[in-house]
Amino acid sequence: MGPLRTLALAIACATIGYFSGTHRSSAAEPPYPNKSIRLLVGAAPGGPNDLVARIVAQPWAEALGGTIVVDNRAGATGMIATEIVARSAPDGYTLLVGYPGPLIIAPLLGEKTSYDGLRDFAPISLAVSAPFVLLINPNVPAKSLQELVALGKSRPGKLNYASGGVGQSSHMAMELFKLVAGIDLVHVPYKGAGPGMTAVLASEVNAIFAAIPAALPHLRPEKLRAVAVGGTRRSPLLPEIPTIRESGYAVDASSWYGMLGPHATPAQIITRLHATLARTMSAPAMRNRLLDIGFEINASSPEEFAAHLRSEMATWRKVIAAAGLKRE
Repeated sequence: MGPLRTLALAIACATIGYFSGTHRSSAAEPPYPNKSIRLLVGAAPGGPNDLVARIVAQPWAEALGGTIVVDNRAGATGMIATEIVARSAPDGYTLLVGYPGPLIIAPLLGEKTSYDGLRDFAPISLAVSAPFVLLINPNVPAKSLQELVALGKSRPGKLNYASGGVGQSSHMAMELFKLVAGIDLVHVPYKGAGPGMTAVLASEVNAIFAAIPAALPHLRPEKLRAVAVGGTRRSPLLPEIPTIRESGYAVDASSWYGMLGPHATPAQIITRLHATLARTMSAPAMRNRLLDIGFEINASSPEEFAAHLRSEMATWRKVIAAAGLKRE
């Protein structure tokens, strides 16, 4: 075989190998998504994070052209679901509805977690925030937030407040408010927000930060008194109640919920998940449905969500240190 014929044969073999390799590569990487996506929720059905997941999952899946299955993994105040996602393959098929408790608060309170809330996740987008309303028993002689603060300063350590447990969002919101307002209220933790609300209704405890939908049945008639709402604007469900900021205190008493994947999820998958989620959240029907049950749309870019997580970590580290908090 002559040199030219040998060279031609080598080029032909290389060309066939290249194209067959390209075909195998494209066949091994079908378009995303090509199977069901699991969206993990660290709570039983019915809670706010579960509501967000179930309201968003179907239209988000339609925008993606796939299927999203909500997977409730309750236990350990959300840390079980969070750990599952942190340890999952970074392929875009296991996602998390993240919120402050397991991602930020629990590790800062000394919980032993196998994950780092900043390092082990790929932020996709914030989804919604859920402003709290500050409720007091009508026996408390205060008609406004300013009057409550004045009362607290005149009676340090004499007023108290309920929460759904140490490290819960309502607990941390009140500790932040105490720090900013410079008042001393005694924390009385309960095993859940429901028992805490019952204690305030029974005058066993003076105050509580509660989710707005849970508070509404007790405000008309005035079984409880609302003095301020969290969030950046007044709630359409309580338009007559001023925000905490309007009342003079730089506090955003809200929880938030956002979507994350495992660290090292490919950038193109994060981009696709974010773009389709942003389109889903911007639909008027979605916005109205969430507003009707007390949520505010708070969508963001992945970079903005990452910055938000870092800011949250810094804020709650200061609050926990100042209050001397630890998991009981």
